[in-house]
Amino acid sequence: MENVVQKINNLSIGFRSQKGEEISILKNITTEIKRGETVGIVGESGSGKSTLALAMMGYIKHGLFTTSGECTFNSNDLLKMDGRALEKIRGRKIAMIPQNAGQALTPNLKIGYQIDEALRLHTDLNKIDRDKKISELLNKVRLPSPETMALRYPHELSGGQQQRVAVAMALAGTPELLLLDEPTTGLDVTTQAHVLELLKFIAKDTGTSMVYVSHDLGAIAQVSDRIIVMYAGEIVLDGPVRSVLKNPIHPYTFGLLKSIPKLSLAGLPHSMPGSQPQPGTIKKGCSFFDRCSLSEEKCKLNSPQLEYLEELKTSVRCFKHKELIETKNKENVITRNDKKVQINEILNLTDVSISYAKQKLLDQILNRFTDDNPTVKGINVDINKGETIALVGESGSGKSTILKSIAGLLKTKDGNIKFGKEKILQPDVKHRNPNDLRAIQLIFQNPDESLNPNHTVEQIIAQPLRLYFGMSGDELKKNIIDILEKVRLGEFYMTRYPRQLSGGEKQRVAVARAFAAKPDIILCDEVTSALDVSVQAAVLNLLQQLKEDFGTTYIFVSHDLAVVRAISDRVAVLYQGRLCEIGPSKNVYQTPSHPYTEVLLGAVLEPDPDIKPKLVAEDIVEDRPPEKGCSFQGRCPKVIGDICKNETPPWIKADNGNLIRCHLSLEELRK
Repeated sequence: MENVVQKINNLSIGFRSQKGEEISILKNITTEIKRGETVGIVGESGSGKSTLALAMMGYIKHGLFTTSGECTFNSNDLLKMDGRALEKIRGRKIAMIPQNAGQALTPNLKIGYQIDEALRLHTDLNKIDRDKKISELLNKVRLPSPETMALRYPHELSGGQQQRVAVAMALAGTPELLLLDEPTTGLDVTTQAHVLELLKFIAKDTGTSMVYVSHDLGAIAQVSDRIIVMYAGEIVLDGPVRSVLKNPIHPYTFGLLKSIPKLSLAGLPHSMPGSQPQPGTIKKGCSFFDRCSLSEEKCKLNSPQLEYLEELKTSVRCFKHKELIETKNKENVITRNDKKVQINEILNLTDVSISYAKQKLLDQILNRFTDDNPTVKGINVDINKGETIALVGESGSGKSTILKSIAGLLKTKDGNIKFGKEKILQPDVKHRNPNDLRAIQLIFQNPDESLNPNHTVEQIIAQPLRLYFGMSGDELKKNIIDILEKVRLGEFYMTRYPRQLSGGEKQRVAVARAFAAKPDIILCDEVTSALDVSVQAAVLNLLQQLKEDFGTTYIFVSHDLAVVRAISDRVAVLYQGRLCEIGPSKNVYQTPSHPYTEVLLGAVLEPDPDIKPKLVAEDIVEDRPPEKGCSFQGRCPKVIGDICKNETPPWIKADNGNLIRCHLSLEELRK
């Protein structure tokens, strides 16, 4: 049997411009996927990763066409096969796992039915054998109680469980090649670590070849045997995972690794300058020339070829790679200008509880809640002016719920939110006065959903300036330009629409709109989760600089604990809507005390294949917090019996200033 399952030879894919010019978005791609091999494909948005992955299953997006080359699977060129022939391969021999399983699964069909549909399409099994196969597949992806799980609907599963179902469906046809397009991007750290562990197990157990597309180098490091780094539609580096990540010999890979925040280091990561060139703009020379610190005139005038280095088993496209061969990936962190935060309270949450339970008609009339076990309960946090406090925890821990309540988008059940010295904020945004609305601004996770696609950047930023300050004419335009320059965009962007911007540029516009209101507090809800590492570093540096310039207070929600380490002054750890630990960022990361904090930090993925995550808690979904006792009792690796199940744990103050909520003593916690 041939050892190679797929070969890509000199593949170029492009489109035709309005002037009739052929413009390539994939340029002369040559590589192969061996049987049982897992290959990671990395690069910024627009590098051609997803286009290449789709070509691997014989699919070319509408408007694109193949200009040269071939993509063969078991000696058949997929790009020359008709639809009927491809149907016999897709799903059966080549399968794809999508980025968002929640959107890929049909919401009104049970899990078992959806897997059965995949089996009917891609196997010849009868009904009895298909039922057995469904249980077998659910067992293989490590979902508990397969018979029960098969009867559930997608919304009854956690994000990690939904992704496991997507894996089970992909395995239904026993594929030889599995394509994964950002399959863990939207998952929290513990769920992501468990899903990646599952993928490694499946690769070893079934011998399936995998191609893993992602901008997350931590995830790529955990599952890949080999890494392909793409830039501007070209392969710039291709080699074994350890060679690529531990001794990157292309300046672009070096820059990506320096852009990643590290758990072990406080401070902001290095922000790689510039952005990827638009297709068709580079006519000659190296496409990375403008962003490369090692570039010289030769690089501008000549295009480097992909050169294979036998001693490293690595191919590299760079004239200067010899200068990087002996260079180690030294940590490059920008030290924050950390001034000690003064005790100057700007926001205080006192006994805040928030419920999603539907009110009965009488309760609505009397404006009361009867939910005794609310989603978020008993939150007490004081926040100081100029401070960045981070709320961390897995999906469902109540982070975004608390932000929405502070913003007035979600009513509190109990407790008060105090703004400034004395002012109690109205729980509903409709009843807040204009100054309170101006003072607290919210930046959403996805700028595509929060920016009006029919408005120009000028119109988007003009809205808060008109609404809160009554600006118009030349004064309005001058302020818009000033704000755009502060977020490093400039006047040129005023006439552009969101669809004409990159992901990082759209997020900068969202930041500019928030700062246009001159707020006292900005609520950041997962503002970097969908960004490339290089863009993420740029946005983090921007937020920190604006904080230093304006003294703004941030409440920062994220499931990326390395990002939180880079930007936060204090960290509050939440589980099931209950606070577990709160303290200075340095203390929480260096000496975590609560078992749940240890679980979160242990699951963080480092861009190093030799550093494995520590999975010390089960990947299970808990629909609601327990009625009594500790909220973490169901998953805690240090649970000590009935006291954890029946009694609410007390707050303990550690020597370093951390507050921990646990029945164990400090000495027992640190063992």
